[in-house]
Amino acid sequence: MATFRERALNEAASHNPARFYVEEGPVSGYFGQNVLDLAKMRSYMSQEAYESVLASVEFGAKLDLSYADEIAAGMMKWATEMGATHYTHLFQPLTDSTAEKHEAFVAYRNGKAYEKFNGSALVQQEPDASSFPTGGLRNTFEARGYSAWDPSSPVFIMDGTLCIPSVFVSFTGEALDTKVPNLKSLHALSEAAAGVARLFDENVSSVKVNLGIEQEYFLVDESLYNSRPDLMLCGRTVIGHTSAKDQQLEDHYFGAIPSRVSSFMRDFETEAYKLGILLQTRHNEVAPNQFECAPLFCEATKAIDQNMMLMIVMQKVAEKHHLKVIFHEKPFDGVNGSGKHCNWSIMTDTGVNLLSPGSTPNKNLQFLSFYSSVLHALHRHHFLLMTSVATLSNSYRLGGGEAPPAVMSVFSGSTLYGVFQSIMNMKDIKQSSESNLDSIKIVNSIPEIFPDNTDRNRTSPFAFTGNRFEFRAVGSSQNVATAVYVLNSIVAESLLEFRSEVDALESAGEERSSAVMSVVRKFISESKDIMFEGNGYSREWEKEALERGLRAVRNVPEAYEVYHEEDTVKLFEKLGVLAPNEIEARFEILNETYVKKLQIEARVIGDMCLNHVIPAAVKYQNRLIENIRGMKEIFGEDFASMCSSEIETLKKISTFINDASADVEALVEARKKANRIEDIAERAKRYSYDVKTMMEMVRNSADNLEMLIDDEVWPLPKYRELLFF
Repeated sequence: MATFRERALNEAASHNPARFYVEEGPVSGYFGQNVLDLAKMRSYMSQEAYESVLASVEFGAKLDLSYADEIAAGMMKWATEMGATHYTHLFQPLTDSTAEKHEAFVAYRNGKAYEKFNGSALVQQEPDASSFPTGGLRNTFEARGYSAWDPSSPVFIMDGTLCIPSVFVSFTGEALDTKVPNLKSLHALSEAAAGVARLFDENVSSVKVNLGIEQEYFLVDESLYNSRPDLMLCGRTVIGHTSAKDQQLEDHYFGAIPSRVSSFMRDFETEAYKLGILLQTRHNEVAPNQFECAPLFCEATKAIDQNMMLMIVMQKVAEKHHLKVIFHEKPFDGVNGSGKHCNWSIMTDTGVNLLSPGSTPNKNLQFLSFYSSVLHALHRHHFLLMTSVATLSNSYRLGGGEAPPAVMSVFSGSTLYGVFQSIMNMKDIKQSSESNLDSIKIVNSIPEIFPDNTDRNRTSPFAFTGNRFEFRAVGSSQNVATAVYVLNSIVAESLLEFRSEVDALESAGEERSSAVMSVVRKFISESKDIMFEGNGYSREWEKEALERGLRAVRNVPEAYEVYHEEDTVKLFEKLGVLAPNEIEARFEILNETYVKKLQIEARVIGDMCLNHVIPAAVKYQNRLIENIRGMKEIFGEDFASMCSSEIETLKKISTFINDASADVEALVEARKKANRIEDIAERAKRYSYDVKTMMEMVRNSADNLEMLIDDEVWPLPKYRELLFF
C-alpha cells in the first residue's frame, strides 16, 4: 500500500469516540449562557440605555448614539466577566462566509493597562474593504469599509472574543455584504405584507419573516481528508471512482448514528446551545457519512446569523474529534449532495401565521391572499430565485436527479391544488378522500379549503408544507441571506400589487371580500404555470416546463445575466433593496468567484493527475511489464496466451495515461485561452464550457486508472474509505 495512504488509514483507525464539551445538568441550565440577550443586558446599563437598545431590536428604531458609550461599557463588563479579552465585528462579506477583525479591550495609560471599549468602537469599525470582493464599489484609492453593529442580532462570546453581528458597507455607503440587502428586504416585505394583512385586521402594524434552516453536511476523518488535496483545496473530490456500495440499499437515512459521529454531534450541540441556537433534530442523511441538523425556526435575521455561527462551531468542534465537516454541495460524485432547506413563513405582530389556513372564512380568505401572492411572485421571478442559489458548487447538484431540479416549480399538495383549480373555474370543490379533517368555509361562493399538512413531493424545489414554504434549492455551503432577500423582495412586490388591485376594485364600488377574491383568482390564474404536482426529476417535466415558459438554470454564468434584466433591476430599486450599481457589483463578483473557484479546481485536478495518478499508473505499468517479460522468459511462445489479461490491462493503462497527460495539457491551454478574455462574464462562460469540459475528460481517465491499478499502489484514499471508514 502507498505509504501516505497507509499512514492516513492507520491514523483514522486510531480515532475513537470521545467527548470534549460536556455540561452538567439539563440544556435549560446553560442555554444561551454565551449570549448577551435583552434580559441580561438590562442589568448592565441604565433603563434609558436599555430602552434605546430595546426600541432598536423590537421596532427597528435607530440606536440613540448618546447611549453608545454606556451600552459599550455594559457589553465589555459582561464580556470580561465571561473571560473575553477581545471584540470583533462579525460580518458577512460577499463570499458566503463570515469575516472578523479582532481588537483587544486593553488600553494603556500612565504606565498601566486597563480595559476600554467605547461607543464608537461598538457602533463602527473600519476593516480593509480591499480585502473583500467589492465589484467595483470601492475606489482603488479608498480601501476603507465600515462594519456597524446590527442590534437585531445579540452579541455573543466565541473563543474568548465578544462577537458583534454587523453590516458591512463601502466608504460611500453601498452594501458590501448580504446582511444589508436582507435587512432592507425584510423591511420592504413587512410594509407590503402588513398592507395586505390590514384588509383583514386593522390592528396589524408589521410582519416578520421566520426561517427554519436545515443544515446538511458530510463528515470525513481528518487523516483521510488531509490525504486528498482536492478535499483540502476545493471542498470536493475532483477525481475518484464511485464505491461498489454507496446509497443503493437506502440503509443510511434515519439509521443508527455511529458512536464517533454521535459524540461529535453532542459536543457541537452543547456549544450551539450556549450560543442560544435551539437545535431540535439530528439524523443521518441519504448518503453514507452524510448528516443533518436543524434548529427551531426563528426570526429571519437571527436564523441566518445563527446558521453562520453554527457552521463555525461545527468546524471548530470537529477538529477535536479528528473530523472534517464538508459543507460543499457535491463532495462525492455518484451520491446525493447536500442542501440547506429554508422553511420560510410570515407572521404578523399580532401573532398570526399568514400562510396557515384559519378557522373562519375571513382567515381563509387572508390565507388565499398571501398564498396566491407568493405564487404570483414565483411565477414572475422564478428564474431570478433559482439564480440566487446558482453557484459553481451548487451547479454540481442542481438538476442532477436529486433535490432540487434546475427549474422552479411550486408543489401545493392535492387538496390545495384542487382548491386552486376550483377557484380558477369557480366550481364547487369536493371533499378529498384523503382528508378526514373538517372542511373550512370561506365565503358563500368560495370553495372550501381542507388543511393538508403533508408534503408528498420531495422532487419539488419549492413546496408548501402546511403553514410555510420549504425552499430546497439553497446549497449547503451558502449563506442563505441572498436567497432570502430575493424571496422577500419578489413576494413584497407581489403583495404591493395585490393591495393596489384590491384598492382599485373597492374604489370602483366592489365589496371588499369580493374584490379580494377577484384578485386571488386573477393571481392564481396568471401563476398556474408555476404549479406542478408531479415528478420534478422526469424528462417529461423538463419538456413541459419549457412549454410553460419556465426557465431552467443550465449554465451558471449564463443564468447570472438575469441581474441585467429590466425586471430584476426595477424590482430591487423600487423596493430600496439594491441600487443598480450594487446589483452590477454582485453580478461581477458572482462571475469572478465562479472563475476563481473553477481555476482552483482545474489546477488541483491537473496537479493530482501529474503528481499522484500518473506516477502511480506508471509504477504499476512497470510492474506489469516486468511480469509479462518474466512470463515470456518462462513460457516462450506460449506467453501471449498465458498473460493475455495482463497485456490487455497494460494496453488500457497506457491508453489512459496518454489520455490523462494529453487532457491535462489541453486543460491548461483552455484555462490560458479563457484567462485572456477581459470581460469577466464572458470569461466565466468560457470556463463553464471549455475548462469544465476538459476537467471532466481528465477525471474520466483518472477514474478509469483507479479501477485498473493495484489497490496497494493507488496513492489516494478511495470513496469506500472516505465514506465508510
